[in-house]
Amino acid sequence: MFSFAWPWMFLLLPVPALVYRVFPAAKTGQAALRVPFYEPISRLSENRRKGPGALKTLTMALIWCLLLCAAARPQWVGETQPITVSGRDLMLAVDISESMKTRDMLIEDELVDRVTAVKLVAQEFIERRTGDRIGLILFGSQAYLQTPLSFDRKTVNTFLQEAVIGIAGRKTAIGDAVGLAIKRLRDPHPDRADTDNVLILLTDGANTAGIMEPLQAAQLAQSAGLKIYTIGVGADPSMVNRLFGQRLLNPSSDLDEETLVSMARATAGRYFRARDGDSLEQIYDIIDKLEPVQDESKFLRPVTELFHLPLACASLVALVLGFLSIGLPEILWQPFSSFKTRGSPRT
Repeated sequence: MFSFAWPWMFLLLPVPALVYRVFPAAKTGQAALRVPFYEPISRLSENRRKGPGALKTLTMALIWCLLLCAAARPQWVGETQPITVSGRDLMLAVDISESMKTRDMLIEDELVDRVTAVKLVAQEFIERRTGDRIGLILFGSQAYLQTPLSFDRKTVNTFLQEAVIGIAGRKTAIGDAVGLAIKRLRDPHPDRADTDNVLILLTDGANTAGIMEPLQAAQLAQSAGLKIYTIGVGADPSMVNRLFGQRLLNPSSDLDEETLVSMARATAGRYFRARDGDSLEQIYDIIDKLEPVQDESKFLRPVTELFHLPLACASLVALVLGFLSIGLPEILWQPFSSFKTRGSPRT
């Protein structure tokens, strides 16, 4: 549907006529100075003054109407579209410390490093969270807000896929990551004052850096109404063949499950253990069920602004009128007519 956002702008339509009546054009006398080379331009000017003034007046009126059309903000209003809003702010905190390079996560019969598995599974999880505001925190020795809370799930996914191990340091600051999440979730969106705040924290180690202790951060999260789901990443211990026999290898020896369990319990959340790609995917499915996307629909009619079309037309008409006013076609044609006169045979 076509409409004008500010139709009252058309009340200015008679303004030029009123200005013309109140302030009539000043009468100019004959030029007091004449120079020989000015005669051709003077004749062109006289011809233009003798030309039809009605056409120029209509053209100026057309330009004024086009400018008013642009000022009235013409719009094309599309069909009504539903938008699902869940009323939940969800922050992802992903560990990108040096230990996330460990290749012990099995995805489709292929061993990949932990951060690759997290990226693959979290990508599908983020895409499913229609209507949630999602943010991303990356942490190592320090915690960084990579993406603020946003409905733009594509951008969050892009920044997650571009995360590189080591850019935040080699150690793990779990407490600082929780503290940063509390800070970003403390002030809700004005239209979402009753939102549920959720933090999904994923790590493969223990707190070895940062200022805030994890349990202290969990207590602050509980006071702020933030629910924390913690996920410990790493394969189970296994026997590996060595040169002098078998040896027990535990790739998750640094994982502090006790602290992660306590953090989740303090905030009415849950702790999960991701031993491979399948278990990590199941964890995200469980979180989807624990924190379902609410089916609360709002409606939006997309609006496309069209003011640039009449504005461009007005500029084009004014440009053509300006060229005609200065006699540009005659000036451009004059050298060719002089050449034709000089080249004509004499009789």
